[in-house]
Amino acid sequence: MPNKRSNADLLARSLAAVWHPCTQMKRHETLPLLPIARGSGVWLYDVEGKRYLDAVSSWWVNLFGHSNPRINAALVDQLGKLEHVMLAGFTHEPVVQLSERLAQLAPAGLGHCFYASDGASATEIALKMSAHYWRNNGQPQKTDFISLQNSYHGETLGALSVTDVALFKDAYGALIRHNATVPSPDWREAAPGESAAHVALRCIAQLEAHLQQHHQHLAAFIIEPLVQGAAGMAMYHPIYLSRARELCKHFNVHLIADEIAVGMGRTGTLFACEQANIAPDFLLLSKGITGGYLPLSVVLTQDHIYQAFYADEVARGFLHSHSYTGNPLACRAALATLDIFEADDVLQANRGRAAYFNRAATPLREHLKVKHFRNSGMIWAFEVESPHADFAQRCFSLALQHEILLRPMGNTVYFMPPYVISDAEIDLLLARTLSVIEQLI
Repeated sequence: MPNKRSNADLLARSLAAVWHPCTQMKRHETLPLLPIARGSGVWLYDVEGKRYLDAVSSWWVNLFGHSNPRINAALVDQLGKLEHVMLAGFTHEPVVQLSERLAQLAPAGLGHCFYASDGASATEIALKMSAHYWRNNGQPQKTDFISLQNSYHGETLGALSVTDVALFKDAYGALIRHNATVPSPDWREAAPGESAAHVALRCIAQLEAHLQQHHQHLAAFIIEPLVQGAAGMAMYHPIYLSRARELCKHFNVHLIADEIAVGMGRTGTLFACEQANIAPDFLLLSKGITGGYLPLSVVLTQDHIYQAFYADEVARGFLHSHSYTGNPLACRAALATLDIFEADDVLQANRGRAAYFNRAATPLREHLKVKHFRNSGMIWAFEVESPHADFAQRCFSLALQHEILLRPMGNTVYFMPPYVISDAEIDLLLARTLSVIEQLI
């Protein structure tokens, strides 16, 4: 077992050589990095053997636990066959199988898959594909996009143009194209006596007004179905999605469903769009699609969009590529993930798991300093009334001392645990989270 000296050595080397994502590196002068040596199930273990319950699925990607034996076996098998081949002019069995299975599982009509490596890339692809579609169909003026207030769709420049996070806008505003936003149907904004459905319908009226005025220049409306992750797990009624689908069709504007975070069972159905019974023009998947193993994203789209690019002229083709597009290893991990969903009837099992979680969370939900406790499938969130301006950092550090990994957004604490979390682990997570909150109020 590595000793503390090797632990300190690893931390020093990481700080000297690794620029960590979305991080003010100076903070790590006082907030040490956590050196992880291995994972098993819902647990991560540092180099000294200390454990941490991964309540956020390592940025929302891990579905079936760390070091899952079935996904491991699929990758070992694939390693002996083919590690990678470019997808331009070539193909392979894992990418074909994955595309076929996703087309069968997704909402009707989404039968064409374009692959990339991460969620932001999927957003870039959908935006480009939408605008290029309108160009190929004789409407080159349709190049604008709209998104919800407080939306998050990635941090590359195109994705930032539809991401409504002030920190990013302030830092990179001069580099990005600015698009309009419409009010979020976040039910936390409900007036006294107003239901979640009423909030959704009120916001739909504002979306309709915007589409009515600007549809001639709008290519697409991009939305995170049911849950806006970076907005602090803002949840809303599915009637907003169903009405948005109708309005986009009426005004000839594409609907892009960004299910990068909420797809693959997170909201209780395999795809969040199912709860509104809609099929978008584009469906974006990433994060959990490989069970948290390898980078992969996919844009599923409709046949009429695919056909708009099918021509003799190269310029009418979709001009986008990644070196590792459709990587065989990542596709095998995704296929193994889909196998587990089917073999274990995961969605049904998750309904029972979520019901247990909600019962066990009663003391937390009823705490006087906890507000807006909410749940969608295997996502939970709430706000904490705390006097500490640096609540998120304090909560993160204190939670680690209690063997749990939390990553609050402002005063919003959320849980997105792996689907393999046991009842005993749920009890531990909730009890220790409550203890952490008691120390911060």
